[in-house]
Amino acid sequence: MAGYESEITKFMREFLDRHPEELASQRKGRGAWWDKSADERTPPAPPARLAPRSGGAEYTFKPLSETDTKL
Repeated sequence: MAGYESEITKFMREFLDRHPEELASQRKGRGAWWDKSADERTPPAPPARLAPRSGGAEYTFKPLSETDTKL
């Protein structure tokens, strides 16, 4: 398979040979996004907020007595 070339690769090679202006368009598009540092592409996320502390509103379970456990 060393000499294999897919149909889409052949198409793209022929297309770019016939339309060299597309290479400049590709470079311009790549420069708009990929040729930048990660901080330029995506702004840093805001700092994470900590979960609120519990304020005593949790439900507390009352232990069952021996008479409650017999059915």
